[in-house]
Amino acid sequence: MKTYTHVFEKIISLENLFVAWDSFRNDKRNKKDVRFFEWNLEENIFQLHRELEHKTYKHGPYSGFYIHDPKQRHIHKALVRDRALHHAICNIIGPIFEPTFIKASFSCRIGFGTHKGIDFLERTLRRVSKNDTEECFVLKCDIQKFFDTMDHDVLFSILKKKIRDENALWLLNEVIESFASPHSNLLERKGVPIGNLTSQLFANIYMNEFDQFVKHRLKVKNYVRYTDDFAIIASDSDYLKNLIDPISVFIENGLRIKLHPNKVSIRKFHQGIDFLGYIIFPHHRLVRTRTRKRFFSKIQRKIEEFQRGYIKEKTLENSIKSYLGVLSHANAYLLSEKLRNQFYFWLHNV
Repeated sequence: MKTYTHVFEKIISLENLFVAWDSFRNDKRNKKDVRFFEWNLEENIFQLHRELEHKTYKHGPYSGFYIHDPKQRHIHKALVRDRALHHAICNIIGPIFEPTFIKASFSCRIGFGTHKGIDFLERTLRRVSKNDTEECFVLKCDIQKFFDTMDHDVLFSILKKKIRDENALWLLNEVIESFASPHSNLLERKGVPIGNLTSQLFANIYMNEFDQFVKHRLKVKNYVRYTDDFAIIASDSDYLKNLIDPISVFIENGLRIKLHPNKVSIRKFHQGIDFLGYIIFPHHRLVRTRTRKRFFSKIQRKIEEFQRGYIKEKTLENSIKSYLGVLSHANAYLLSEKLRNQFYFWLHNV
């Protein structure tokens, strides 16, 4: 296994810190805390660099808030300088682990993403079912409270396999230990904050251990994963049933997390496979019902914000375009037309 040294100096280099800042602030320029930090940008970046160089840096506190998308999630927001540093860390650590990820892992990777994952699953279903001429089954699972239960010791031990730089490991540990969820106890610290960019990378690094187990130990041929949601496709339902126990044992003993007991299912292809907001059938693809409802409630909210002058017409149009983009990946012509009509009706009746 290839290992990496001299990682720390690359992370904390002024060049990387400034590049990270540009990436971080790209869509946050109007945020008050971002503008305040940028007011004395060079001084703030140089100060951060000095603290990192002398290892006096301490990760700051988090502010928490809830979002509903569609289920309630507790987001933890770090200070601006910490979030900029998260980008700097991912700039260097990401390329170290990216070559180890399998092609069927689609979350938070350049050139991958939700729609690529859905397309991959659909192609696999059509191949295994021989274009719906033979039986095809899907084992679908996800992890219970994944981000809240990621084990710090397990994560750190995975990072140490490839990173042999004590200073870089000190920094990574500082970021990991900056947060602990209520699932922690005196012996085990658990959880990474959903709001951190590093958490997305850590999630892929963590679950890559499971990917490797599935592909190389269980020899599973047809597998796809997005964060903690994963699916295995086969022509034999008994084969899939027999995978559940070894998967559960590895997840619990190797990664110290658990399968969600209510989200382990085996379905036939023709019943529809619900994955990443879409439902795939042999001859068409639909948008999940609650996703459709969420779209229209969000559009209604955006229109109200526009009517009150909180957002500009361009912002509203961009929101509509993003939702129509999601619908374009499904057989949803009538739904798209309904969304367009609702938008234009409200826009021209304000």
